[in-house]
Amino acid sequence: MRILVIGGAGYIGSHVVKELMKGGHEIAVFDDLSTGLAMNLFPENKFIKGSILNTADLDAAFSAGYDAAVHLAALKAAGESMLVPEQYSVHNISGTINILNSAAAHGCLKLLFSSSAAIFGDPQYLPINEGHPKNPANYYGFTKFEIERFMEWYDRLKGLKFAALRYFNAAGYDPEGVLYGLEQNPANLLPVIMEAACGMRKEVSVFGADYDTRDGTCIRDYVHVADLAAAHVLSLDYLVREGKSLRVNLGSEKGVSVREMIEAARRITGQPIPSEDAPRRPGDPACLVASSSYARETLGWQPACSDIDTLVASTWQAYRKNCQENSCKGVFI
Repeated sequence: MRILVIGGAGYIGSHVVKELMKGGHEIAVFDDLSTGLAMNLFPENKFIKGSILNTADLDAAFSAGYDAAVHLAALKAAGESMLVPEQYSVHNISGTINILNSAAAHGCLKLLFSSSAAIFGDPQYLPINEGHPKNPANYYGFTKFEIERFMEWYDRLKGLKFAALRYFNAAGYDPEGVLYGLEQNPANLLPVIMEAACGMRKEVSVFGADYDTRDGTCIRDYVHVADLAAAHVLSLDYLVREGKSLRVNLGSEKGVSVREMIEAARRITGQPIPSEDAPRRPGDPACLVASSSYARETLGWQPACSDIDTLVASTWQAYRKNCQENSCKGVFI
């Protein structure tokens, strides 16, 4: 199949591209490189530099004719979304509407969309399945939920079949070490821990140590990015095979607390990794853990790399490789 991967130079996008290439698909990457990296691009794939906020860029890309598209271009920091909702409205919602319009206009009627567990908000029960009430606790989650609703209408009115892949906490790096481009200004826990481990930041801030959890810190379901990439390929196969849209949760079904992740990183890296308790962030639920039974039943998906040691070790490998290539000083010398 000919597939346009929007945001394919980014952290998750590049791993998805790598997995799609294994299946022999013809890939074009569309990215503005505002957060994506040129080092994440594969030379055998076509690269189109463009913005999802520019309809002319999208129309020019889709006019080449694609069987399917993958949409991974979004602002994604939950805390930031509560401070600058206007940016999330423009980029996530307006940008996605632009994609839907261009895809429909050019007959690209299969779309894989990176949704989020943030659509659920504070859990009413655990683990969270697909039928759990949707009541986002932050504006980022609201944008993802609204996009799912837009896609439902485009399915009804335009015949666009979509897979909304509700990621829980994406983490880890390519276990094979081919992809190791680091996220710029990361807000997610594991990259922040790695930055503290290699001296790029002074310490890790633990946002909230008084939650009703086993150690007082937030618990999240971390799913390895390689497992997420595999789910994209399986979801594309589903859209082709079944000809109907899909909404599916993707998580490991195992919760890891902030303190547990820090301790695992200290053990694996051998670094002290200073941490300091900080106030809670608005919109942070105490615990989010997925039920992935529907993904197993519908897609045959099983997370293979989402244990805590693989998550930490593959991320540490990426940071070490970057630092060695850039002649960093400090813990790697």
